[in-house]
Amino acid sequence: MSTRRAFLAAIAAGSLAARLKAQTSTTRSARSGRWSSPSTWENNRIPSAGSIVEILSGHRVVYDYETESALRMVHVQGTLTFARDRDTRLDVGLLKIGGDSSEEGFTDRGHKHSGQRPALEVGTPDHPISASRTAVIRLDYFENMDHESLPALVCSGGRMDLHGAPLSRTWLKLGMPARKGDTEITLAESVTGWRTGDQIILTATTRQIKVQDTFRESTRDNTQTEERTVKAIDGPRLTLDRPLAFDHVCGGNYRGDVANLSRNVIVESARPEIARGHTMYHHSSAGAISYAEFRHLGKQGVLGRYSLHFHQARDSMRGASVIGASIWDSGNRWITVHGTDYLVVRDCVGYNSIGHGFFLEDGTEVFNVFDRNLAVQARKGAPLPKQVLPYDHNDGAGFWWANSHNTFTRNVAAECDEYGFRFDVTKNTAFDPVLPVPQHDGSLRQVDIRTLPFVRFENNESHCQRRHAFNLGGFDANLSGGCGGVGPDIQHPFVIRNMRVWNAHWAFHTLSPSVMLDNFDIHHVEYGLWRQRFDSHAYRGLQWDDVTVEAVSQTVQGKLPDQSSFPAPLALVDDMAPITVITHVGEPVKGRSVVRGTTSDIGEVTRVNVNGRPVQALRPNFAEWQVSLDTPPRNLIVRSEDSAGNKELFRFDRRA
Repeated sequence: MSTRRAFLAAIAAGSLAARLKAQTSTTRSARSGRWSSPSTWENNRIPSAGSIVEILSGHRVVYDYETESALRMVHVQGTLTFARDRDTRLDVGLLKIGGDSSEEGFTDRGHKHSGQRPALEVGTPDHPISASRTAVIRLDYFENMDHESLPALVCSGGRMDLHGAPLSRTWLKLGMPARKGDTEITLAESVTGWRTGDQIILTATTRQIKVQDTFRESTRDNTQTEERTVKAIDGPRLTLDRPLAFDHVCGGNYRGDVANLSRNVIVESARPEIARGHTMYHHSSAGAISYAEFRHLGKQGVLGRYSLHFHQARDSMRGASVIGASIWDSGNRWITVHGTDYLVVRDCVGYNSIGHGFFLEDGTEVFNVFDRNLAVQARKGAPLPKQVLPYDHNDGAGFWWANSHNTFTRNVAAECDEYGFRFDVTKNTAFDPVLPVPQHDGSLRQVDIRTLPFVRFENNESHCQRRHAFNLGGFDANLSGGCGGVGPDIQHPFVIRNMRVWNAHWAFHTLSPSVMLDNFDIHHVEYGLWRQRFDSHAYRGLQWDDVTVEAVSQTVQGKLPDQSSFPAPLALVDDMAPITVITHVGEPVKGRSVVRGTTSDIGEVTRVNVNGRPVQALRPNFAEWQVSLDTPPRNLIVRSEDSAGNKELFRFDRRA
């Protein structure tokens, strides 16, 4: 019998017994090699079902199997890399990169490792898993495990890289109206990387309305967002597996969205009806994610057990990114950024979560970038036990944050239960909003987080919201809730550029002072500006049409600003340096490496240099850029400057 057949037979024979008896035999690597080779392991014995596997420091093991049998735990102290020449599948109760060998450690601050950093490689940024192959990690529950913490994929001071085949776009707008009964739709542009068999969604373009003066319990009660499978692709045209049940409008600026949920690198719960899994990066970890799929994850009602979670990493993971991921059917949020700064989340699709979707957890998170993400059906949950912010109802926001000193650009929220976009800070006896907030120089300063402006908020859209499209620190007209009427000063206001809201109930609500709306389009809503507190507000390019009830309703204080006076009474001052994150350092090719990054600023960025070389802007304002360098040294030195003369000096440590 071949080695592979013997291995599979042994696993199949022992799988059920292992799960029932919680077998805990341990197999350790003896040297580098393929998982399938007995010589890779101590005693020439390949790991058996239900066992614990330890990949020791200095060993590089290539995982080269596709099997339904599960291991209780794989602890990586060396390197575990998934084969690229075949389909692979690993079922496991706990896959842990770095840290100790226990099944605990989900609330620690990670571990620092001497020598080479432990690593999980399911593809790398330069060599993703090719489109012709799949790599699947299935998180499976074992008897006697901690049900609230396991199964799980956890990076504890190691490096975790998950990289699937790239897509030119993960989601985009319709190019033509899609009608009920259609089996073919047209996208706004041709796409590459999409394949027949991919699962897609078409977002609703008609919001749920009130029934008998009450709101439905959930967006999924009467949703017009539709799930379909791609049967054929011809340029921008997709043929679907079955006819559409609803119309999806596409007219002018108001268009439905089409998102691809399928990726060829997948992390999923093996048996979500028994126990959902979760994933986590700890402090001092490294790595990145691109074009990976996270499905059926997230433990409903459990604090800290989210589909994808960056846990108190602060700036220790500056340079990490989540690009092009799909996170769907989540029992507990899509991406949670907790006590973590300088993370880039771009081109991701979140679909169907319990609780807030793209979520910043404790109010201290700053300098993160959320760019061109799609949030669909963040659904009402319940407050989580012992959550950091006691006032948060967890009632379903596509994007939710308590500290605005981050970047939100080109994002779309559609058909969420309570909010498309929500900024919320409530001061009360249970919570003081004066918190230690990271500064540009890495120090911490006590700041009332209600007063911090956006780094940049531009080109965002919210549609088909049955309640709030955009709620900025609002809710209680008596100013005892929400931001309490506290916000930025007139020199550092909330600047909201090129916002679009359509087909929603309440378009915009804020109690914050010092708000600048620069091009704000409101279309087909019940209420336009609802319960506003017009305190040092300046508006330009504010327009609305097809407002059912009132364009300006139930004003709390002041009156609608005169657009001809813009920007008065504000006196915007740009005294903040640009913020740069290097997202990729390419492998050397003929002695040169491509370095990519993103720079964000409230104003105009005039230059970005890396190691003295000017970068090439890939998007306006250096929002994305790249530069080719002689094989870079361990440290990269970034210098950027904006039109106000603010300068940034940033040294990037390339420790593996």
